[in-house]
Amino acid sequence: MGAQPDDIEAPVLIVGGGLVGLSTAMFLAHHGVRSLVIERLRGASPAPRAAHFHLRTLELFRLAGIEEEVRRRSEEEFLPDGAIVAMDCLAGRKLSDIIGSLNDGVEAVSPCRRLFITQPGLEPILRRQAERGGAQVIDGRAIVDLAQDQSGVIVCARDVTTGMTQELRGRYLVGADGAHSKVRDALGIALEGRGPFSNSMTIYFEADLAPYMGGKPLSVIYVNNPALGGVFRLAKDCRSGFLLVNTIGDPTTNADPADAAKDMSEARLVELVRIGVGVPDLPVKISAVTRWRATAVVAQRYQAGRIFLAGDAVHLMPPNGGFGGNTGVHDAHNLAWKLAWVLKGLAGTELLATYETERRPVGAFTAEQAYARYVDRTAPYLSTAGVQPIAADFNVELGYRYDAPIAAPGDCPVVHEDPRWTFGRPGSRAPHVWLEQNGRRVSSLDLFGRSFVLLAAARGEAWCHAASPFADVAPYCVGRDLADRAGQFAAAYGLSATGAALIRPDGFVGWRADALADDPRRELARAMRVMLLNDDEAAE
Repeated sequence: MGAQPDDIEAPVLIVGGGLVGLSTAMFLAHHGVRSLVIERLRGASPAPRAAHFHLRTLELFRLAGIEEEVRRRSEEEFLPDGAIVAMDCLAGRKLSDIIGSLNDGVEAVSPCRRLFITQPGLEPILRRQAERGGAQVIDGRAIVDLAQDQSGVIVCARDVTTGMTQELRGRYLVGADGAHSKVRDALGIALEGRGPFSNSMTIYFEADLAPYMGGKPLSVIYVNNPALGGVFRLAKDCRSGFLLVNTIGDPTTNADPADAAKDMSEARLVELVRIGVGVPDLPVKISAVTRWRATAVVAQRYQAGRIFLAGDAVHLMPPNGGFGGNTGVHDAHNLAWKLAWVLKGLAGTELLATYETERRPVGAFTAEQAYARYVDRTAPYLSTAGVQPIAADFNVELGYRYDAPIAAPGDCPVVHEDPRWTFGRPGSRAPHVWLEQNGRRVSSLDLFGRSFVLLAAARGEAWCHAASPFADVAPYCVGRDLADRAGQFAAAYGLSATGAALIRPDGFVGWRADALADDPRRELARAMRVMLLNDDEAAE
């Protein structure tokens, strides 16, 4: 086994070229930071997995400039919206309504809409956008070894075809290499939580289900009957889809209902699809099958020196609620702006430690919420002792909060809350409000993404003047620079007519002043210094 001479260097190395790895590269590129993505596979994933993408994820895709392309691809593959229901089988009777429609009520909280899209449909979009911004993706490389020192990280990667090795260097590394993360293993970081509580499988199949499902506005169908418990998701034409199988048989009589993948013969897979559909002689072609263990776990650490973990490498959860991939994209977005600011010398390196302190509580809470939905919707035979109450989807998707470095006295942050009632409190996602900029309707969220943004209320122009010395702060006075036709901004952000809020590049409120301060420039300088964990007090 020889070594290739053309070693490569980039500011950030990313191990894993799937959803989270490519999202990390795209978000870094959005901030002008070059990355190198190292992916073991050559070409697309062999399984056409479909994912349910939440509002916050679409908001981040919107900021990265790919929302419309993602939506168009989604509409090619799946019917938009649709209800989430439980049935005894697809051709049978409905047992309960879980969500009346995928996008009920979203207009009040976001400019975006939830959608479904397959992995082969989404990942090329992420890759193209990342590469446009300078990212490089190397396929067919397996990680052999990695090491770090005070100046950076070195990865030894092997070409899976030729066996040749190559040395890759970066100042930082992000491990986004999934549930069986080689990076996490190399760091010796353990997972903790629940499971495994099911030996599950996903069956990808082709079958003409239009006679049973055609015209029904259903997005996700949970199936629970004496033979199996699982979930169906179908393509737009109802001629293909997948069936997640979590339990087999009646839990009251089956000694091991959670060993759903015990028999993965083709005949058994066809039988399970037929049982789930409720048509014993249905013609079924099996396209693929994957086995996986259902767990709800989170890594004990998200960072080790210059190496960070994201996505399934740090949190694993059952698919109920569709939280796993979305949480990973949010990890990537939180980490990307912090890496960018540190690499550009705009923040102290201590800022990178806030990735774990902010994202780990969210990962742990979300994994528990997925488990609570699993018990409620698929495995009610499991004990509910110690299981969290199911929180509203909006709270989990948009209402997660960070323990912001600057917060109002006495403001005790919680992990999640209703995004309609956060009112711009520090540590919460900045609220969505429709505004007008140069005659064009924009969401307040459209202003965020690259720099810090100061939003001042109608009589808070002094805040904008005070922000002029800060090159990395974009100031807007709502009423001067932005029109607020509906008069909703100040109330949505919890401000008086002279107040202001400072929004981080990730769209989270980092600081807020209800009213004008005696020395607004000094207040802003202190806020920026604390948020960026920068000891330089010269700006004050």
